[in-house]
Amino acid sequence: MELTPSKRSFLSAVLFCLMPSWLLAKVQVVTTTEDLAALAREVGGNLVEVHSIAKGYQDPHFVDAKPSYLLKLKRADLFIQVGLELEVAWAPALLTNARNSKILPGNIGFLDASDGCEILQKVSGSVDRSMGDIHPLGNPHYWLDPSNGGRIAGNIAEKLSALDPKHTEDYKASLKHFESRLSKKEKEWDQAASKLQGIRAVTYHNSWPNFAQYFGIQVVNFIEPKPGVPPSTSHVQALTQQIKNGEIPILLVEPYFDIKLPRKIAQATGAKLLIFPPSVGAEPEIQTYFDLFDHNLRLLLNSLQEPPPQKP
Repeated sequence: MELTPSKRSFLSAVLFCLMPSWLLAKVQVVTTTEDLAALAREVGGNLVEVHSIAKGYQDPHFVDAKPSYLLKLKRADLFIQVGLELEVAWAPALLTNARNSKILPGNIGFLDASDGCEILQKVSGSVDRSMGDIHPLGNPHYWLDPSNGGRIAGNIAEKLSALDPKHTEDYKASLKHFESRLSKKEKEWDQAASKLQGIRAVTYHNSWPNFAQYFGIQVVNFIEPKPGVPPSTSHVQALTQQIKNGEIPILLVEPYFDIKLPRKIAQATGAKLLIFPPSVGAEPEIQTYFDLFDHNLRLLLNSLQEPPPQKP
């Protein structure tokens, strides 16, 4: 006897409920940043449960370990890090103390998302503390190039397929859908960024080489004289004069830095000060990887349309 659609639907629901819990369990994913979490959700969909350790409004170089992180890591099937020593101050200790061998480096549940990405500013030769918080393996803010976003998503899809092979085709389909959407957004962003080509900017920290290269922005200096080193009075004076002389219109500051000094420099030079988030979750409206670029391009374009502040 042929079943009607409603009976088939009912039977499917019953069979779903009778399935063993281990067949229904989602892949547990823990990421170091919300950017990686957003990409993992794009690829994993409803087959994964994703938790991020660092919040988008936090400096990912420095995260205070909490007992709740250890519990999530202990239960994790997959741990994803930015790598390039971005999380070196806190992630290794958390992994060791979580006592989950599956997610340790070299094992199936560990993923360094930087694999295959375009990494800028690799350091050759010796490195010492006098150079500031230098990352010898390259600048770790590589997710701020949309092309690298596609590569990261591909890395995640490959790892999820290895961990959960029965859903390989699902992960492939989600990846293909994400790549299609990313391709369309890149065309949209490229058109918007045509108005930004060659614009000069000063940033607080060296977070933006990938973003600047992709969108044609020239980062000419930093408020930090060296990465992680507070600026001296002489550096601030020289930077202020450089902004005035070079007519540098934009000052970009990540949301986790103290705004007092950047505001003072902006007031002294007439540069437009923008709180510029480098991560998903830094602002309530930035919920996805696509939102991050939409938001930042909108900030830049709006700042160019507004009349600059009067120079003192």
